[in-house]
Amino acid sequence: MEVTDFLTLKLFDFDKGDPKRIQHLMKVHRFAQLIARMEQADAHTRLVVECAALVHDIGIHPAEEKYGRCDGKLQEQEGPAYARPILEEAGLAPEDVDRICYLVGHHHTYDAMDGLDYQILVEADFLVNLYEDGVGAHGVDAAEEKIFRTAAGRRLLRLLYPKA
Repeated sequence: MEVTDFLTLKLFDFDKGDPKRIQHLMKVHRFAQLIARMEQADAHTRLVVECAALVHDIGIHPAEEKYGRCDGKLQEQEGPAYARPILEEAGLAPEDVDRICYLVGHHHTYDAMDGLDYQILVEADFLVNLYEDGVGAHGVDAAEEKIFRTAAGRRLLRLLYPKA
């Protein structure tokens, strides 16, 4: 079984009974996969970003259980500890597990994006969150200005939300 399929099924089990979370991770994964391909990222970067997209929100349920809320910072705080054993079980190399856990632990931190994998993950998550959160035109424009850096991400953003 491919590692992304293994992780998908593991996250379905982790989030069982929560179709909203499962739908979210599937959408973020697909956007991340598409952006990575459009940007012609190498195979290793594509693997890392796809795995990160699948586990990026794994800290939501633990944060809700511990703190009664799941804001972005709590997701970042709680997520890596839950992602690590699943990523290891998937057979990923230790350095890839470390990088994916770093991405999970920073996917709501936008001032230090240090690689194409990080940029793609954030853009994919934004594409989904803008829709799921019902963000208006002003918010979309602000996200384009402050977050989106890849040509692929910008193209997808404007295909979803054309300027008037």
